[in-house]
Amino acid sequence: MSPAQHERFAGCLIGQCLGDALGFPVEKESAAVCARYIEECVKAGKMVANSRGPFAVGQYTDDSQLARELVISFVACRNFDPADYARRLATLFVEGRAVGGGSVVEEAARRIAAGVPWQQAGSPAPHASNGSAMRAAPIGLFFAHDVEALRAAAAQQSRITHQDVRSAAGAIAIAGATAIALTESSIDPETFSGRLAQWAREHDPLFAEALCEMPRWLRLAPAEVLLRVCQVGTRPARYDGWEGITPFVTHSVLWSLYAFLTSPESYREAVCLALTAGGDVDTTAAMTGALVGARVGLGGVPPAMAVLVHDQGAWGYQELLQLAGDCYATVVKRDMQTMRGEPGATPDRGGR
Repeated sequence: MSPAQHERFAGCLIGQCLGDALGFPVEKESAAVCARYIEECVKAGKMVANSRGPFAVGQYTDDSQLARELVISFVACRNFDPADYARRLATLFVEGRAVGGGSVVEEAARRIAAGVPWQQAGSPAPHASNGSAMRAAPIGLFFAHDVEALRAAAAQQSRITHQDVRSAAGAIAIAGATAIALTESSIDPETFSGRLAQWAREHDPLFAEALCEMPRWLRLAPAEVLLRVCQVGTRPARYDGWEGITPFVTHSVLWSLYAFLTSPESYREAVCLALTAGGDVDTTAAMTGALVGARVGLGGVPPAMAVLVHDQGAWGYQELLQLAGDCYATVVKRDMQTMRGEPGATPDRGGR
């Protein structure tokens, strides 16, 4: 029996936070280090702390903090409001609560805090990092049945920190993949990849072409797929020296989508594959975890590890479950208002 929709909302949010927390201890490590970690810890159901800071076991990073703030904003505003979300994003960084935040997002946050409008705060090209894609999964929950609203909201929330269109394309792909995982009875790789390519092509044609190739990648060994992923687009020079998947949005999103497509019904297998590449694995595991969580629901996310997630002692498992429930209730109420034609129920697509 397929999980209920409210269980899928919870699975998406908890799945993202758990994937993030699993990747955090080996972020920037090599594929060899990640392989040992997967065998000794993840497959054994063990959570370990990040040794690079005073963080307890189960800590997730800004990847999931920003996704969580996006959900909080949606619930508070009863729709997606980019100005409200921008303020919440900025506050997270200005108050020093962001964990492992990237420089592109932090710089935009500080510009917003200084009074720069959200439409102008994002870093310009070629800063095509994955900071807006890593937090985009909840957009797929908000607008699972409205593709145009989904695309608009994913691009708007991306623009807050990233003006590079490649970042917008990656955010649209993750939001769109979440919507498909949430709503479809089965995942057909050709249909899945084709729809994402169609939605992202306006922003990044090269990325869209790679998405169309993805079903054929499923017949290859992961090492060969990694090589192909890393040949797509032009990686910014700032990521030279990274091993494995870098924070370049095109590569990290393609790898996460590939990991999801290999095992869309198995959280552990998909997240383990996301981790195998090394590099920016907290982000790839977070995005993959959100997608599989939306697919399998909360019951498909490993419970013994999931209950340990937290953010510096706050926003743990129970609080996240409540937030996911509030999000689901908000979506249901909005959709009912839309059906009745009530004022204010239609999502804003104008980029206010």
